[in-house]
Amino acid sequence: MTAQHMTRSLPTPTVYHPDYRTYNFGPDHPFTPTRLTMLFELLEALGVAPETVLPEVATREEIRWIHTEPFVQQVEAASAGTPKPNAQQYGLGTGDVPIFDGMDTAARTIVGGTLTAARLVINGTAKRTLQMGGGLHHAQHALATGFCVYNDLSVAIHALRQAGRRVAYLDIDVHHGDGVQWFHYDDPDVLTISLHESGQFLYPGTGSIDELGLGAARGTSLNVPLMPYTEDASYLDAFERVVPEALDRFKPDVLLVQCGADAHFRDPLADLMLTTYAYETLFRRILALADTCAGGHLVCAAGGGYDLDATIRVWALLYHVMQDLELPDVLPNDWRAHWSNRLDASLTPTLHDPPMTFSIPRRALIEQENRQTVTALMEQCAPLWY
Repeated sequence: MTAQHMTRSLPTPTVYHPDYRTYNFGPDHPFTPTRLTMLFELLEALGVAPETVLPEVATREEIRWIHTEPFVQQVEAASAGTPKPNAQQYGLGTGDVPIFDGMDTAARTIVGGTLTAARLVINGTAKRTLQMGGGLHHAQHALATGFCVYNDLSVAIHALRQAGRRVAYLDIDVHHGDGVQWFHYDDPDVLTISLHESGQFLYPGTGSIDELGLGAARGTSLNVPLMPYTEDASYLDAFERVVPEALDRFKPDVLLVQCGADAHFRDPLADLMLTTYAYETLFRRILALADTCAGGHLVCAAGGGYDLDATIRVWALLYHVMQDLELPDVLPNDWRAHWSNRLDASLTPTLHDPPMTFSIPRRALIEQENRQTVTALMEQCAPLWY
């Protein structure tokens, strides 16, 4: 494959470590490091590859800000090839989170990337940053789950809170951002918003509109569970009816966003029907909302995405939007040929999906149910906010 192998200084620092690719559950696991390899080779072939910021690996102490000591010991033992007999009680050695050598260091490297992205904003080096990895939003205090060992997002939120920042966390992954929500469920200075396919139909089964936070934090946990086969217009309508008002009310210092690509219609693990056009709209709106509601302070991380063709194009869109780059009309032929041969699959020749319509018999009912969900959520929040 021919690539231009150019790097350039761009307005948004991109945090990335080649060792993110060591976070690898094996060749048959959907959470594959091939996503990052494909993405960076595409950026190189387009001639827009960034001068990346190399993060430090998160320390054990930083992991312990949010994860329990027994859990960290379990991860360390499994990582060293000597898993403890009760490892599965901590989510290790399951189908979702198989054990692999070096797992602890690989996971701490990803956490270090999100921490670095947050610290660049904390110390004023940048207003917005892009962590081209991470987004491990399911990991909990003492549980690895949903492909996630350590919760990089909550470690970063902890660092932001230590620095005195009010944090709004927005999650557009198709799965509910449950780990992040539960970590900060009783903190009135952390707002969590998750738009996801309803837990009635999809892992992890949580994220209802009744999960609003505890005590003084009630009203700072917002969930928008959407019906399967939700399309662009209904998704964007729900986003606009919830997110701008919530951010305006909360007035965060920093907006942290998990940019999972698995709500795309091609994703094999879920049933939402977003196109790349919806993702471009979302990314541009997120930048605008960060400017108007958080002084421009924005940290974006990756997340889920299990159709390689769709995921790489969605994240390339994110990269171009955050770097204020013009979108390419077509993707490089050499890159497509190389990866089509390697994957034995055809790849879309353009960054955006080709124009298409979906045959969804229940479209009107889906849109109505989503609108009712949003209305009920906002009715519950109103007395808590005003």
